[in-house]
Amino acid sequence: MDLLAQLFLNGLVNGSHYALLALGFGLIFGTTRVTHFAFGPVYALSAYGCWFAASALAAPLWLAMLAGVLTGAVAGVFAYLVVYRPFERKGSTSLVILIASLGFFIVLENLIGIVFGTDTKVVPAPPSGIFLWGPLVVTGVQLVQIAALILVGWALGLYLTRTRIGKAVLAMTDNPEMARVIGIDTLRVSLIAFALGSAIAAVPAGLILIKDGATPHMGFLAVFMAFVAVVVGGVGSLKGAVIGGLVLGLIESTGMIRIPTEWQSSVAFVVLFIVLLVRPRGLFGGR
Repeated sequence: MDLLAQLFLNGLVNGSHYALLALGFGLIFGTTRVTHFAFGPVYALSAYGCWFAASALAAPLWLAMLAGVLTGAVAGVFAYLVVYRPFERKGSTSLVILIASLGFFIVLENLIGIVFGTDTKVVPAPPSGIFLWGPLVVTGVQLVQIAALILVGWALGLYLTRTRIGKAVLAMTDNPEMARVIGIDTLRVSLIAFALGSAIAAVPAGLILIKDGATPHMGFLAVFMAFVAVVVGGVGSLKGAVIGGLVLGLIESTGMIRIPTEWQSSVAFVVLFIVLLVRPRGLFGGR
């Protein structure tokens, strides 16, 4: 029973990480309908921005995290303007934009390796607090991962429901064509979606940097889990993206009580297959 409780707690931590990634990816995908697989290396670049601020500039950790968020937002806007927008103006199909995204993924991932090297980067003197709750063990960084999901989700919810631009983002998420018809500036909204989605992804990127370090290839798993969580939750539903991420984390962790560890990476495929088989629109997706 103690083992199951610990696995559940670990799953909640991992699920919070996946949920933040899905929230950022889902905001971009649901608003612009761009399959932004370059979301992965942008996530990695955010971690490197945080590492550079903490190591080379000797910035406090909280300020380094802000630097990582800014790096992610700028990289997201750059990706949209340079990679995706030209194809949108030409009326390219979604398949062409998808191929462009994969190409940018490869270029940016290799560029990170060339500039920063392929060794694992770690921040100097990372926090190492450990808390014991009866039989449960949790670190300070893990607690921050859960808290980050709550705070970021709350702040994003306020922004989307209380501001004019936020409501425009929701309108494009619900029906992009109708948003254009009623005069919403879709270019501006797309830029905001890419900036916000990438900034959100920078938060778990910075926390993973503190927890495990950063590598040029860390974005592959991030974008894969984000994509699966969005599809499981339902494309266009940010609530579904968060729940999809939490479900993936909990099933992946608690399943280890019966499944060998080497099969852990296959859990996401199984969950995706079952959900699409039973409910192709996802748990909270519309028609």
